[in-house]
Amino acid sequence: MPQIQSQKKRVLTNNKRHLAVTSQKSALKTAIKAVLAAVDANDKEAAVSAYAVASSKLDKAVAKGIHHKNYASRQKARLSKLINGIA
Repeated sequence: MPQIQSQKKRVLTNNKRHLAVTSQKSALKTAIKAVLAAVDANDKEAAVSAYAVASSKLDKAVAKGIHHKNYASRQKARLSKLINGIA
């Protein structure tokens, strides 16, 4: 445990950021899984709407520095390829 007051504050701040980042990552994974579930069910309308949500979350994660832009691009391409394969 740190003894210096500013380091004690940093520990609190780091824990708060860690919770926020893990929450955002979890929400992103859930959104991606929703797209995959809709694709498995051959429901194109649900897949497209879930893809819009997932795409938005991916873009926000890149903007906040949680994920790399190539990761977001790769996930979007993978999901759109699956959705286009439904037809």
